[in-house]
Order: sequence, then C-alpha cells, then structure tokens
Amino acid sequence: MKTIRDFRAIFLLVLSAAGLPDGAQATDAADIVRKSQAAFFEAGKDLQARIKMTLTTRDGQRRLRDLTMLRKNGPAGEQKYFIYFHGPADVAGTTFMVYKYPNRDDDRWLFIPAINLVNRIAARDSRSSFVGSDFTYEDVSGRDIVADTHTLLKEDQVDGRKVYLVESKPNRPAEYARKRAWIDQTTFLPLKEEYDDIQGALYKVFTADEIKEIQDLPTVMKRTMADVKTGHKTEVVFERVQYNVGIGDDLFSERYLRRPPEKWIK
Repeated sequence: MKTIRDFRAIFLLVLSAAGLPDGAQATDAADIVRKSQAAFFEAGKDLQARIKMTLTTRDGQRRLRDLTMLRKNGPAGEQKYFIYFHGPADVAGTTFMVYKYPNRDDDRWLFIPAINLVNRIAARDSRSSFVGSDFTYEDVSGRDIVADTHTLLKEDQVDGRKVYLVESKPNRPAEYARKRAWIDQTTFLPLKEEYDDIQGALYKVFTADEIKEIQDLPTVMKRTMADVKTGHKTEVVFERVQYNVGIGDDLFSERYLRRPPEKWIK
C-alpha cells in the first residue's frame, strides 16, 4: 500500500512540476469546447433578440446594422437560425437563414430584396464575412467541434475569472491556422478568443465585453471582433433578449425568407 501511495505522490509531483493542475489534466479539451458552444450558441430552447451591429474602420468611420435574430434548437444538436435586417436602407429586408447540423456542412440561404432572389450560400463561403462585418457566417452559428483538434493549454484568469485556455487547430478548411479561447470555468462562455493566420501572426481578436443573466441563462450582451491588421472592428450589442418564446418550425422556410412574420421580427 505504501508503494502505491509513493507512486501517487510522484505522479502529483510531476503534474505540479509541469505547471498544470491535476484537475486540468483530467478535463477533456473537446468537452470544454462542447460545453462552451452549448452556453454560447444553444442556451434555452429558442432565442429572440434585437441586435445592433456597429462596423468601425481604422479612421473611425462607422456603419450600423439593425437586425433581429431568431434561433431554435432541434434534436441531436441541430439548430435553425433566422436573421432579418431592419436597416440601414441598403440592407433593409435582407434575411439570412441557417440549418445547422452536427458533423456535416450547414445549409445557409440569403434573401436579397433588391433582386428578389434567395441565394444558397456554398459551404466554402461560410468562412467569408457576414454582411461586411468582422464576423464570418460560421461565427454567427458556430463551427463543428470535430472540425478542429482541441488542446487544453492551461488554466488562467481573465478579469479575475478562472478560465480554461484551449487551443484549436483546424483539420478542415478554416479562416485561421490556430485559435486560442479563454473559456469561463463557471459559465463556459468564451471571454476572449485570438486567431492566428497561416504565418502564425495574430490577426483577429474576439472579446465578450458584457455578460448578463437573462432568464437565469448567462448571455453575452455585448461582443467585439477586431481585425488587428486592418484596424477594422465590429461591435455587436444584444437587446430585448428572450429565451423559450415558442418559435415554430414553419418560420424557417423560403416562404418566410421573403415575407417574415411581423410578430417575430419586430
């Protein structure tokens, strides 16, 4: 028995010398990312929110986007998103819809009222800019967990909150070569993310700037994505957030892309 205790003591000593707590060693990085995506993208059965998006250039020029986001969770990790743009005038009436599936490419559609056309967005375009912002289409609805290999680097702190620092490297096409996420150990919301390009240089930073409890669910009410190379940034503020409002499946259709019901987009 003494020999077993000695081996355990040596094992714990090795962990301590490596600078990683034994709790962190026992925690699976992919599981942390899975919980983070659940907290960030899947809270509640559904979501309705009014969103103000501000795009700012390096020299301070600003453009605004005013939109409503609707999201409904489905079985086995499936989700549906519906986004309606109220303004400005050049994008007013534009609608965007996503069918999100685990472990396969999502389906995305964009309705542009100026040409009265519903466009299917190819999977390769999911990594392009979302309506001119610093967020990609993939950032809006999330990326498949299995599309990256995740590694828990260490436990850390952000503004006094304990976090997991998780590194993610893509094994499927991605806009980044490496991503580091600081994930709150209590809420599992991402507090900060850094993205490196293929040259290993930092080019994009995400921050969760304000978090509130809405219907007992921690919610990122204000977030920013900044391109550190161009100086461009996008600030997103969630307003009038409601969970579990009873959104029906029939909303997520091409018919309503063209004529969304006023009840849901107001």
